[in-house]
Amino acid sequence: MEGMHLVSREYKPEDTVVTVGEVRIGGGHRAYIAGPCSVEDEGQIMEIARLIQGRAHILRGGAFKPRTSPYSFQGLGEEGLRLLVQAGRAFGLPVVTEVLSEEEVERVAEQVDMLQIGARNMQNYALLKKVGAQKKPVLLKRGLAATIEELLLAAEYILAAGNPQVVLCERGIRTFSGSLTRNTLDLSAVPILKQLTHLPVIVDPSHGTGRWNLVEPLAKAALAVGADGVMIEVHTHPQEALSDGPQSLKPERFRALAAELDALAEFLDGRSRGGANG
Repeated sequence: MEGMHLVSREYKPEDTVVTVGEVRIGGGHRAYIAGPCSVEDEGQIMEIARLIQGRAHILRGGAFKPRTSPYSFQGLGEEGLRLLVQAGRAFGLPVVTEVLSEEEVERVAEQVDMLQIGARNMQNYALLKKVGAQKKPVLLKRGLAATIEELLLAAEYILAAGNPQVVLCERGIRTFSGSLTRNTLDLSAVPILKQLTHLPVIVDPSHGTGRWNLVEPLAKAALAVGADGVMIEVHTHPQEALSDGPQSLKPERFRALAAELDALAEFLDGRSRGGANG
């Protein structure tokens, strides 16, 4: 495809394995990223990290939040970042958080284990170049109305700037689902991306649907179609969350889901080995 060189399978046939802390993603290694949409206070993020420890591989949490409404909670900023890192270190979890501007990239990169580019910034090319100049892994989310080709070209910006550690994230796109779901989770993008690129691909069913009761079946479906992991929002009191409560799982539901995903992954790996031998 025109303009896609570094991200393509033709350039690098073997899978890229991205390392976040001691966690590996891609090349047969699956990772579960979990945590609240926003870091709200010390007690909240510490409790969630404690409860998901042992099932989640990476802790997520928003410190700087891009919101559709200027009157919605925008995150705690620097204090939220400090609390996220503190919780991750306390419970042995590498952390990922979103960066919104070029100015904050280097400062955030010094503290976290992975930088996230959110859906609204997928085509912020100056920001892509800036994270490409860092040595930290990048989680790149698909834009709300972006094509698969546009997602890959956004990743190309990061790789071309010198950073090969990119994980792609399918998080739902705007279609005709109306008010029934927040977005339409495009699971067909996963096997297509796996054919086109060597980069790891994960799925975010929380933003993909906006409904907690759809997260579990679609997380399983994500693994079934070849995803290298999932990103799931978790909150101890979703009804009181300052952002995205309706799509958040309670910690006990996340732990049960993670166990089911482990069993599913084991089955899929066994089937793959059986197919290769048969």
